[in-house]
Amino acid sequence: MKSKQIQLDELAQLVQGEPIGQNHLLLDGLASLPQAKAHQIAFVNGDKHIEDAQASQAGALIVTAAMREHLSNHQNFIIVDNPYLAFAILTHVFESKVTQRGIESTAQIDPSALIADDVYIGHYVVIGKNVVIGANTVIQSQTKIDDHVEIGKDCFIDSHVTITGEAKIADRVRIHANTVVGGEGFGFAPYQGKWNRIAQLGSVRIGHDVRIGSNCSIDRGALDDTILENGVIIDNLVQIAHNVRVGENTAIAAKCGIAGSTTIGKNCILAGACGVSGHISITDNVTLTGMSMVTGNILEPGTYSSGMGLLENSKWKRTVVRLRQLADVPLTKLVKQIDHMQAQIESIESTLKLRK
Repeated sequence: MKSKQIQLDELAQLVQGEPIGQNHLLLDGLASLPQAKAHQIAFVNGDKHIEDAQASQAGALIVTAAMREHLSNHQNFIIVDNPYLAFAILTHVFESKVTQRGIESTAQIDPSALIADDVYIGHYVVIGKNVVIGANTVIQSQTKIDDHVEIGKDCFIDSHVTITGEAKIADRVRIHANTVVGGEGFGFAPYQGKWNRIAQLGSVRIGHDVRIGSNCSIDRGALDDTILENGVIIDNLVQIAHNVRVGENTAIAAKCGIAGSTTIGKNCILAGACGVSGHISITDNVTLTGMSMVTGNILEPGTYSSGMGLLENSKWKRTVVRLRQLADVPLTKLVKQIDHMQAQIESIESTLKLRK
C-alpha cells in the first residue's frame, strides 16, 4: 500500500499548531520516538521524554513551545499546547480506512430495510426487516443486523458483530469484532428450586460517538432500555447487563462487569477488571482503580479502590492470617481495647507532667 505523504505545514494546520522548520517537508506516518525515521513525525508527551526526543531520528516532532527550547538536535516542529491531543488527531490522517462503498453480492438484505446509498455492506452480512442504516456507515463481513435495528450515520460495525433486540444506535459509533448488542439479559425468577426465564422486552440505546471494543456483551433491558450515553468508550471483554445506564464520556476498561439495573454517571473511569453489583448508583466523576469491587452506592465524586495490592507470597499469607484473626474479634471488643489503651496513655502523660 502506498504511503500517504503530507507536508509539515498541512499537518500543523490540522492540529491548529505552528510549523517550525521546513514547511514543505513530506511526512508519511507517525512513530514512537525510538522507532521514528526521517520521513515520520513523533510527539513528545512531557518533559520526561526530552532525552528520548533528543536522540530520536524523527523528521519532525510535535512539542510545546517550552519543550522546543531543549531540543537542539532538531529543526522541524509542530508547536501545540497539547502534543498528545495533536497526536490523537493526526492518527486519523494516517489511519487505513475502508473507502469502498456498495453492497457485496453475498449480503442478504430484507427488501423492507432502508439503506443509505453510500454505505458499505460486506460479504455474508444479514440484515433483517425494517432495519435502518445511515449514510457513510461501514458494516464488515458476516455481521448480523436483526429486525427493526436502527444504525446512524458514519458508523463502523466490524466483522461477526450481532445487533439485535431492536437496538437504536446513533451516529459515529464504532463496534468491534464479535460483540453482541441487544442480546438477552440474564433474568430469571427462582421458584421451587427452578429458574424461570424472564423474557427481555426492553432494548438498547447507544448515543453518538460511542466506541465498543471486541468480544463485549451489551444486554437489552428486561423492561426499560439499556442505555449508553454520548461519548462512552468501552474496552474489549466487557459485560454490561440489562437495564444498565452509563453516563456521557465514561470510560470502561477491559474485563469489567456491570450487573443489572445499575446507573453509572458521567465522566467516570472504570479501570480493568472492576466488578459492579446490580441495582446501585455511581455518581459523576468517579474513578475506580483496577479490580475494584463495588457493592454499594457511590454518592461522592473521587477515586475509589478495593482489594489488596500485590505482596510477596509469604507476606500475603501472613496478612491473610492476620485479617482472619481480626475478623474473629468482635468490633465492640476492639473498640473497648482501644479506649482502654487510650486511657492508659493519657494517665502516663499526666504522671509525666506532674513529675516535671
